[in-house]
Amino acid sequence: MIIPDSIPHVLEVRVHRAERPRAGCLAVCIEVPHGAAGNAEYAAVADVLRSPLPTSLVDFFHVNTDAGAFEVAEATARLLCERGAASIVVVLRSCIPRTFIDCNRVLGASREEYRSGGVTPGVPPWITDPADHALLVARYDAYQAAVQTAIATVGEAGGHILLLHTYAPRSVGVEVSPNIVADLHAAYLPGTLETWPLRPEVDLIHRTPEGLRTVSEVRAAALGRELAAEGLALADGETYPMHPVTTAWATVHAFPDRVACLEVRRDLLTEAFVPFVEVVPDAGRCERVARALAGWLGGGDG
Repeated sequence: MIIPDSIPHVLEVRVHRAERPRAGCLAVCIEVPHGAAGNAEYAAVADVLRSPLPTSLVDFFHVNTDAGAFEVAEATARLLCERGAASIVVVLRSCIPRTFIDCNRVLGASREEYRSGGVTPGVPPWITDPADHALLVARYDAYQAAVQTAIATVGEAGGHILLLHTYAPRSVGVEVSPNIVADLHAAYLPGTLETWPLRPEVDLIHRTPEGLRTVSEVRAAALGRELAAEGLALADGETYPMHPVTTAWATVHAFPDRVACLEVRRDLLTEAFVPFVEVVPDAGRCERVARALAGWLGGGDG
């Protein structure tokens, strides 16, 4: 099996192996493309950029990055291997803050194309210096080369692939622009925040813009049962579509019904979700979600 090495400032690779794998169990790959979630990772990139960044852009970073996703991925991997339900689990975490370049985007799409997919752009408008753009694209390319190698190895062997995300509790309709920080603070004011739609607890992102399924009803129902056993509700692609401007699109179509893209609501993974500060995931809450995912990925019908 081809397992990429970690790459400083680009990719962290964690490998879990079962001591006593069950007969016939498969490999699993979990990608966390928005896994850079801490102040240190933000500063490591922001401090070397020449572009004039919006003041307090780190506030947007903390609202937008997928805090808790890596912790859920690691707990899921551990449970799968402890149960012998997977022979090996490879966890791939991006160390590149999506605030500067997004590792779940096809680069070069138009603003209208990103908007039609309900997603933020691949490179935000505040990256204006050519040297910054070259640096970020080089890291993006290195990430994609390593991750796609690991995904292909698992997928071609018949294994499961999980693309794991978390999102803020409410869907705040703010455009990605140089005014993003001020606009977000206004949107999060008490009395205004409550007017924005509350997102599903867990959403299976799998429907194309035309409404076609990329995860079968059987597999989706199995995931719903595992989550329900943990007191969590699964939505059927309500938040946004599986869209061609995301790198996930190519993965789900390369390995039909072997790939799942999930969003988990971030307030379910921490004691209290507070916007604009680094989120501290709670181990017990992450374990709750991981139990459902491990039961699904390692089960007979998952």
